[in-house]
Amino acid sequence: MDKGYEKEQFTTISFKCSAVKKFRAFTRKMGASNSMTLLLMIEFFESNGISPKESFGPQMQTLESLIKKRINGVIAVMKDIEKNQTKPTVAMMQSLFQEAEPKKKPLLLEKEHKKEKKPRFKAK
Repeated sequence: MDKGYEKEQFTTISFKCSAVKKFRAFTRKMGASNSMTLLLMIEFFESNGISPKESFGPQMQTLESLIKKRINGVIAVMKDIEKNQTKPTVAMMQSLFQEAEPKKKPLLLEKEHKKEKKPRFKAK
């Protein structure tokens, strides 16, 4: 039995035989009763705000291929920018900075005198 719906009564609705066959096959795939499958279908359409007559447009596979094409296009543009703009600019900047570095001069160090000087005048 359907959980939560045990005390409800059954009623009948007339359907065409072809629709009933498809519905029962779908119900078996869902693994639920006819009542619960129909209820789930109605709740799905109501919660998503769609009509069974509406088309979803392109399928997921075609959308995925379009997105992949766009991503590949973006990657190609980025590689072109890197190749033609970024790398040459970086090379020019590095060459400018290498030439602009000041030459390092050796520091002048104070010479240490090892011998002590004798005083010129004698203290009395």
